[in-house]
Amino acid sequence: MSFNRLLAAATHRHESLLCVGLDPEPSKFPEHLRGDPSKIFEFCARIVDSTKDLVNSFKPQIAYFAAHRAEDQLEELMAYIRRVAPDVPVVLDAKRGDIGSTAEQYAREAFVRYQADAVTLSPYMGFDSIEPYLKYDGKGLILLCRTSNPGGSDLQFQQLANGEHLYEHVARLAAGAWNRDQRLGLVVGATFPNELARVRELAPTLPLLIPGVGAQGGDAAATVRAAWRPDAPIMVNSSRAVLYAGQGEDFASAARQVAQATRQTLQLARKA
Repeated sequence: MSFNRLLAAATHRHESLLCVGLDPEPSKFPEHLRGDPSKIFEFCARIVDSTKDLVNSFKPQIAYFAAHRAEDQLEELMAYIRRVAPDVPVVLDAKRGDIGSTAEQYAREAFVRYQADAVTLSPYMGFDSIEPYLKYDGKGLILLCRTSNPGGSDLQFQQLANGEHLYEHVARLAAGAWNRDQRLGLVVGATFPNELARVRELAPTLPLLIPGVGAQGGDAAATVRAAWRPDAPIMVNSSRAVLYAGQGEDFASAARQVAQATRQTLQLARKA
């Protein structure tokens, strides 16, 4: 099943707009696992088990695995999610951006090695840096547009000659000329609700991956009001707030409680 169909089905089945980000940092693990990179898979698998019925997607961040020489654990985790939660799409957060044969290898990494349903990409080297990923049928390509970090404004908020900002131009391209087979989506931060609403205006049906809720301070309800539409799925990501909700052996239960509360907040905003 394609990424878009998986996402729509998971959103409906689980009544959820929540994406749980899997950003494992061993120094922040619960006490009995703390500081041990060999426990990355165990930690993330417990989080998956405790939240898989509450989310519409998972988003492992590749750097958190690679920094600890744990790519094999990421492969194991991706296979585990497909086995225990086959109805939940997995977005590999890699933010790749390169051209030609290098982009082909990054695409193979995401979709063959890790078997991701979608991958995050940087669009700033142009369409030919995205095109190799389109060779993998049904896979989602989620382009950085208006990111949640303050420094994103250095480039993304620059005004073009036609008066638009760069992030608006990216949104137009993703919704139009670049979206040849309707598989593009956009990353837009919850920390910029006005820009989020503008991106939704420019790209009314594209899936949006929305980081910045939770530890980064984005307002979950405002995010849903700005971005959610019945025919346009959103993935509102929370990572640290869920992952590190508890520091004891019951950390997975604590993570579930935070995920439930966040899911409920998002659902209430959707129905408002």
